[in-house]
Amino acid sequence: MIGIIDYGMGNLYSLSKALERLGYSYEFVSAPERLQEYSGLILPGVGAFGDAIANIRELGLDQAIRSYAATNRPILGICLGMQLLFDKSEEHGENTGLGLIGGEAVRFQGDYKVPHMGWNQLRLHREHPLLAGVAEGDYVYFVHSYHVKCKPEVLLSTSDYYQDVTAIVAQGEVYGMQFHPEKSGETGMRLLRNFAVQCEGVLA
Repeated sequence: MIGIIDYGMGNLYSLSKALERLGYSYEFVSAPERLQEYSGLILPGVGAFGDAIANIRELGLDQAIRSYAATNRPILGICLGMQLLFDKSEEHGENTGLGLIGGEAVRFQGDYKVPHMGWNQLRLHREHPLLAGVAEGDYVYFVHSYHVKCKPEVLLSTSDYYQDVTAIVAQGEVYGMQFHPEKSGETGMRLLRNFAVQCEGVLA
């Protein structure tokens, strides 16, 4: 059973329908004491970093998520949810994140359109079970104005938007996707399936 963390700022409908199409069971969860019941967690997110982390803290989910990560069970952050996994963001002033992966979210800077929105290709940096069946150049769907700067060793994939853009990260069993896999066609569904496979066999 996968828990989709509901803190009031996630695209829950599209994500839950994607898991249904893949045949995986899920529940929405907002009570911190219940997180440990699941074999994997997904942290979605749409909106501003500061508002999101404030909601998470108000619900008492921040420490519960960190405690869950310490059990080495899979966690996937999607879009803003990925950025929340990192140390901090400069969105609307500096805000501290969950600190599960080292790095920070910064705004795109340049004479080009922001947000970065639409289909873009993946560049694969190393082999990983999360990338099984995913090919160099596969397209996924992005919508974001901030991107993550992090250490090369956590990068699984980048994309190009006038610079290298962090697309997929992994540190232990903590994963992040800057794009929306649930809106990314066959490639997105494959990535979600690969995450769900990581959750299979894990004792909640």
